[in-house]
Amino acid sequence: MRLRALLETDALGLRLLGGEDELDRTVRGVMTTDLRDPSRYLSGGELVLTGLAWRRDAADSEPFVRILAGAGVAGLAAGEAELGDIPADLVEACLHHRLPLFAVNETVAFATITEYVVRQVSGERAGDLAAVVDRHRRLMTSGPAGGGPEVVLDLLTSDLDLRAWVLSPTGRQIAGAGAPLPGPLGAALAGHHLAATRTGRRAPHRAAVAGTTYALFPIRNTGRGAVPAARDVRESVLSDWLLAVEADASDWPAARLDLLQGVTQLIAVERDRRDAARTVRRRLAQEVLELVQAGAAPAEIAARLRVAAPVLLPGLGVAPQWQVVVARVDWSASGQTAAAGEIASGPAAQALLEEILVDPAVSGPDSADRIAVAHTGEEAIALVPLPAVITAPADGEDEEGAAAGSDGEDADALADEPGLHADALLASVREPLTAGLADDGRLTLGVSAAVHSAEGLRGALEEARHARRVAAARPGRVCAAGHHELASHVLLLPFVPDDVRRAFTARLLDPLRDYDRRHRAELIETLEAFLDCDGSWTRCAARLHLHVNTLRYRVGRIEQLTGRDLSRLEDKLDFFLALRMS
Repeated sequence: MRLRALLETDALGLRLLGGEDELDRTVRGVMTTDLRDPSRYLSGGELVLTGLAWRRDAADSEPFVRILAGAGVAGLAAGEAELGDIPADLVEACLHHRLPLFAVNETVAFATITEYVVRQVSGERAGDLAAVVDRHRRLMTSGPAGGGPEVVLDLLTSDLDLRAWVLSPTGRQIAGAGAPLPGPLGAALAGHHLAATRTGRRAPHRAAVAGTTYALFPIRNTGRGAVPAARDVRESVLSDWLLAVEADASDWPAARLDLLQGVTQLIAVERDRRDAARTVRRRLAQEVLELVQAGAAPAEIAARLRVAAPVLLPGLGVAPQWQVVVARVDWSASGQTAAAGEIASGPAAQALLEEILVDPAVSGPDSADRIAVAHTGEEAIALVPLPAVITAPADGEDEEGAAAGSDGEDADALADEPGLHADALLASVREPLTAGLADDGRLTLGVSAAVHSAEGLRGALEEARHARRVAAARPGRVCAAGHHELASHVLLLPFVPDDVRRAFTARLLDPLRDYDRRHRAELIETLEAFLDCDGSWTRCAARLHLHVNTLRYRVGRIEQLTGRDLSRLEDKLDFFLALRMS
């Protein structure tokens, strides 16, 4: 029962003195005490009744309330028979510790309140226990015999009136009863779950999102794909599924919690079945990867790819293109059980990469059925097939000319390029994964360009690995880089040491910044615009709404202050890099 119900019962003579925001707390029992430290008799959830005999002066209230709050009691009810009005110091201490405080009218005996609470709590437990035991029996005998987690979730809805969803660690819905869970809501719940798991809080975890409360239960992967005897939560936190139930489980009896734990065990069996179905794809990826890394002949690699193509793209009539994606999860030293270097993150990175590569917009069977992911050491490597794209050349242009022109593609053309794009892969999963990585983990990911044959696969693997290293040089917990970034100065900048970066930018830009502070001359802004306009005086003057002579004066001042000549390519390049690194 809730504290609010006690306040709404006139016969109990309770008057609220503080803690109105906490009235939805659950009352699991009642205890009367005048001990200064009753903690040994408290288990949490009690309504504590006291006649205040423990209080000798105002200094006694704070430690008494601190003990009750630490024990997790639901609320405190103080009798007015002994002292009349409840002391202000007790009211203040309860407000400080967010403990609801009631005054008990002197005409009401504590026995009356005790009898009422015991009767209500006992009645609820008896009725709920009988119902849960019966439903538990039905659930355990109607588990998913090939029907998937939906069978269990449907029973939760019909028998217990509980809406529930199975979510991946990124928040993608794997199964659900009734209306699907919106993507942003699933990501938010997954983030809550991962953050709570990293702090070591006991499940189920409580999450309030958009005014609705959810209970989050971990679904431990205990099957053949599980990390054996995980010593550290970081080995599995990014790969475990979760069960999200639209309910507040804080007031559930043990029997109902046991029921939901049984549900998670049933779903874990389904997780094991799905992992077993991925065994063939994982083995194909491992075989191709070993051939590529061993420098096998292209004909031998091509033969393995011909075997893989029908498994990953059934019914495809032509040989696909392939992309390689490399991911790695790294942990820094922390107070966890295992040292960072001892954490088996390879299998977790493999499961996580399989999840990241699923297109959340695709309905029906997982699009992960088209993805083969292997892991070697701490690195996960995905072999992703793409249907071959045949484009007709433009009039007057042969196929070689069309291909040659692709090197100059701009951002719009890149967006139209078929296949996987690094930033898009992480767009919907960045928030929950950042919560799971907390302050000691990093996920970095690199994506290769598409290749058309076995000869290009070795280069694609190295390209994806180089891209991942570029991502690793960036700040942030979840970072990705694509193949197009390997042909740009962007590749070089992250590897410049911080002290060199600071010295370089200070030598070139500090004189301009100092001058701007003193004279409000906007030299930095002028320099950026001048370089942006490729040194064109007319275009730059138009952009800045200046006369060309004024622009020439400012550029002359920049050259005078820095000793550089903006008509020289080398000096333009130095200024460009300094602005990018600043």
